[in-house]
Amino acid sequence: MPPVLVIARLTIQESSRRKLLIALVVLTLIVVGFSAWGFYKITTVTRPDGTPLEPAAIALITSQLLIVVTFMFSGVLALSAAVVAGPLISSEVESGLLLSMLARPLRRSEVVIGKWLGLAVLVAVYAAGSAILELAAVDLVTGYLPPHPVQLILYVGAEGLALLSLGLLLSTRLSGITAGVIGLVAWLMGWIGGIVGDIGTALQNQAIENVGIISHLLLPTDGLWRGAIYAMEPEAFLASMRAAGLAARANPFLAVDPPPVSFLTWVVLWFALILGLSILSFRTREI
Repeated sequence: MPPVLVIARLTIQESSRRKLLIALVVLTLIVVGFSAWGFYKITTVTRPDGTPLEPAAIALITSQLLIVVTFMFSGVLALSAAVVAGPLISSEVESGLLLSMLARPLRRSEVVIGKWLGLAVLVAVYAAGSAILELAAVDLVTGYLPPHPVQLILYVGAEGLALLSLGLLLSTRLSGITAGVIGLVAWLMGWIGGIVGDIGTALQNQAIENVGIISHLLLPTDGLWRGAIYAMEPEAFLASMRAAGLAARANPFLAVDPPPVSFLTWVVLWFALILGLSILSFRTREI
């Protein structure tokens, strides 16, 4: 088996034994159960005259609440990816474990790529598993599914992978706690930068709008999150929001357009750039 795959397998085994991941799975199941109960309550809501809500109204309310729940899941995924990736390399450098590994015919690039692949598998499995459970629960109790569930899972998973990649890069130079904190703050700042950029779009102020563009280029997590929002919005609701004009774009939980192809192309290049910088940083670090 190639060294990269061996390191990836060992990374998966080691991370799977951590109490953090076990607690994350348990809490996810609890949240899915409680959210399913909350979505069910939507179907029992009646108007002041006692008549039940129309299916279209239930679908609209469900879609907006699902966006909020998904934002919570994406935040948990971002936090977990940053915390797990933060000590990925730095802890093994401090313990001397990597020194003994690199004494063998093993390239530092293989260590970086293998560890990234291992955690990427865990992030992808959690993102897909939690999303499928939540969507299945919502469909069961309300009969509603987002228009683009596959794209939703891909965007949320890519957001977690972006924080994982950033955490890995920071881990090549900083301690685990420092790298994790910086990764989480960067995610929050990227989200705030995206909101500022949307406000600039609504106000037709190019200088403020550029803040969002720059934040999306530096860390594409908010742009990916907007893609996830778009995948959850009913088309009829999107049409009404487009008719409302630019003012509707200032809503941080609304995306009236899908991410442009140019942005998605940049995301692919961003991943390659961050992984390349991680390899270069680790190669030049003294152990």
